[in-house]
Amino acid sequence: MSGARSGGRVIPNLAAVMPYELLTDIVIAIHAVFILFVGMGGFLVWQWRWLRWIHVPAVAWAVLTELSGWTCPLTPLEFWLRNQAGLEGYSTGYIEYYLWPLIYPDVLTRDHQIALGFLVLTGNLAIYIWLWRSHQRGQ
Repeated sequence: MSGARSGGRVIPNLAAVMPYELLTDIVIAIHAVFILFVGMGGFLVWQWRWLRWIHVPAVAWAVLTELSGWTCPLTPLEFWLRNQAGLEGYSTGYIEYYLWPLIYPDVLTRDHQIALGFLVLTGNLAIYIWLWRSHQRGQ
């Protein structure tokens, strides 16, 4: 990253940093939309049945990520973009940093993460069972 020096620290060139800040915001927005889609996308499938071909793999990925303890690839990408923009990162994942404090005040533990994975799975199964039964009644 290029920029002027002041007292031993680099002051980033604003023109070089701004695209990274914008990309960071875009990744955060994509992450949020993905999480909303995983949680609520079953209701969209009610209206647009073809979305199930996108929604079911998205749910599978989210559940697998939560249950296995993997890190979503968007999180390291966001960290890298933040670093390139000269922004501070955070030591947790996206859910822990942005969403968990909105729901629970304490830190996301592994047990919470597993429960969240099962909540996503059972919630979406319930939506799909409801959709299937509604479709069966309509025939």
